[in-house]
Amino acid sequence: MTDGPLLRIENLNVTYWTRPGLGLRQKPFHAVKGATLSIHTGQTLGLVGESGSGKSSIANAVLGLVPAASGSIRFAGSELATRKKYPPQVRKEIQAVFQDPFSSLNPAMTVEDIVTEPLKIHLNMSEAQRRARAVELLNMVSLSEEHLDRHPYQFSGGQRQRIAIASALALQPRLVVLDEPVSALDVSTQNQIINLLYERRDALGIAYLLIAHDLALVHHISDRIAVMYLGHIVEEGPADRVYSAPAHPYTRALLDAVPVLDPAEQRKRRARRRSAPAQETPRDADIGCPYKNRCPLVMTRCQAEMPPPYPIAGGGVANCFLHAEDTAHQVERMERIAS
Repeated sequence: MTDGPLLRIENLNVTYWTRPGLGLRQKPFHAVKGATLSIHTGQTLGLVGESGSGKSSIANAVLGLVPAASGSIRFAGSELATRKKYPPQVRKEIQAVFQDPFSSLNPAMTVEDIVTEPLKIHLNMSEAQRRARAVELLNMVSLSEEHLDRHPYQFSGGQRQRIAIASALALQPRLVVLDEPVSALDVSTQNQIINLLYERRDALGIAYLLIAHDLALVHHISDRIAVMYLGHIVEEGPADRVYSAPAHPYTRALLDAVPVLDPAEQRKRRARRRSAPAQETPRDADIGCPYKNRCPLVMTRCQAEMPPPYPIAGGGVANCFLHAEDTAHQVERMERIAS
């Protein structure tokens, strides 16, 4: 692991503009608001949150698919946020695996074409060399040479995602962005793909930015976890600490949504969810905590002030005023979250 982060995102803002129509003017939609994250070589950062929280917008900004309105994206020391087009070396070193293996692969191409396409673009290799590399890549993801001449429709969803992973690994990238890579798969296949990603990361020393909404799944593979809500990073820290001792009420709410085998614990979690306010803060609200209208522990200052990041015992930070108080009050309030 290098001294500095491979990827460093600071105060990133991503804004989309609605199309004007029927006499209406364009309106901004602020998808990401001041996000700060970092990933080291060989490390996995899991980015979790509900649909629409801004996770994929961060992923797309890192990939250069959407522009950053402001802020910084530094990869291996190079600033990317101000570039309209990434240089070839960066495009080679940052690859992606997307959500739906049924639409992310070109149905008209063979597996060999799909896996070797990055090699044709970036490397000067002969056809024989590309085919040999394709066989090597398929073996990495538990497929074989006999699959090279087939088309995507001849494979299951899990096999298609293995092909997408093989293509992403073709250029030996330093960072792979995984945008909901298993959400379209059944549970048993999800486990296979997650284990495959885990093995390839350790074997190749690459870094992952893993986008998902399932906190339990993210905990299984991540070194660190960041939690997003309405475009804001509300908590970040070591995966074990975030999962076992969440410091933000929203992180606790995400954990309460994870099914458990104990009926008593499941009833307790259901009761906590029902007791929480149901109204969501408007996304364009720029005053107060973004979670204030759904938080069961909301305080007066949450309505008027945006909480800064506070350091958490066990590592990481949480943007929550619960951690601005003295230790006794803090412990009492967090016990109320867990009870």
